[in-house]
Amino acid sequence: MTRVIHTGDTHIGYQQYNSPERRRDFLEAFRTVIEDAVADGVDAVVHAGDLFHDRRPSLVDLQGTVDILRTLDEANIPFLAVVGNHESKRDAQWLDLFADLGLATRLGADPVVVGGAAFYGLDFVPRSRRDDLEYDFAPKPAEADSTTLVSHGLFEPFAHANWDTETVLEESTVDFDAVLLGDNHAPDTAEVLDTWVTYCGSTERASASEREERGYNLVEYGDSVAISRRGLATTREFVFVDVELAEGEGIDRVQERVRQHDLADAVVIVTVEGEGRPITPAAVEELAIDRGALVARVNDRRELPDEDEAVSVSFANPDDAVRKRVRELGLSDAALEIDETVRNGDLADANVRESVERRVRELLEEDRAAFEPAPERDPDDGDVSTVADRLGDETDSRSEAEPSMSKPTEADGGDTDAESTATDATRDGEDADGASDTDTASLGDFA
Repeated sequence: MTRVIHTGDTHIGYQQYNSPERRRDFLEAFRTVIEDAVADGVDAVVHAGDLFHDRRPSLVDLQGTVDILRTLDEANIPFLAVVGNHESKRDAQWLDLFADLGLATRLGADPVVVGGAAFYGLDFVPRSRRDDLEYDFAPKPAEADSTTLVSHGLFEPFAHANWDTETVLEESTVDFDAVLLGDNHAPDTAEVLDTWVTYCGSTERASASEREERGYNLVEYGDSVAISRRGLATTREFVFVDVELAEGEGIDRVQERVRQHDLADAVVIVTVEGEGRPITPAAVEELAIDRGALVARVNDRRELPDEDEAVSVSFANPDDAVRKRVRELGLSDAALEIDETVRNGDLADANVRESVERRVRELLEEDRAAFEPAPERDPDDGDVSTVADRLGDETDSRSEAEPSMSKPTEADGGDTDAESTATDATRDGEDADGASDTDTASLGDFA
């Protein structure tokens, strides 16, 4: 019997929510999978793509990945993988570098035999280039009892599918017993034309929509193919607080629900629905952080303000809008002058700091009263420039976007956690179609 771990969508290097701790979480989740493989003595680890979150991983992420793969290599367990859409590059892939180091094997049209199982690979291919794709694989080796295709994409019959699984199976020159997939972060298994087709899911939550436990698949090859699921108990805890506000209820009710949970070191996702009053997300997030949360995000899914409330949107010159707003802030004359230097001056960037520092010193020596707040100004009285930092303090800091995957966030590829029907976590293949059209397109490229 041949036993392999089927994993994928590890998205190493994803700094979700702009949190360095979350970035480390993705690497550590991959480390846990590899440690499980060594402890369990499996015959191989099969990775179905998106080892990295993007095609330019940092040196720290590369070093960490090499260290983990060396652990697997020292245990004489091969690492077999394909290239996903997030990490795919125009030229040589990072997976090729690991292969050159003897730490990985990039799967392709030629089989790699482990025990009695032969593994083939199909890297991510954008939809725009699939019509001309020929599924031409080398024949099944005589010593192999079973055949498996490893690929990355959104295959039928699963959610958000854009790849016809039956076409792949019918046009392939090899009859596959199993298809091990990556790209969809939700684990799932189905049978298509008498072939087991399965997603292993992601090893860390790359989106607030991924509420299920993270993990990987254990695939056993014997008289038949058996697929089982294993969870990863050590991943970062996500606390999901769902609040349905009744009419008249507001932020007090939301904060009450947040206080009912242990938030220590957790990522806290608060989702608000219902008919209640408007809330201030920043106040809820601050409460969660004060109670020990690593990250807190509020998703208010209600349509606020009401349809009968007028909402004014202007597409005028943004500088004019900023100037109008700043007249109401009562900034000191010194602050206005410094802002003029920073924002509207003709200085090169390298000289701005020196000029600002010199002018501040001059003002302190000449007239300290220049730093006294000015009385509130009428918006229609004259033209005053803005201090960007002052306005920035009034802007919701939660506007950061991360990139999902899927994706897309990512952020985060940001992930703003404003979930839609197809989140970046489950539609990575969609996100990469435009960006990856120039990448891998045929089986010949996988050799």
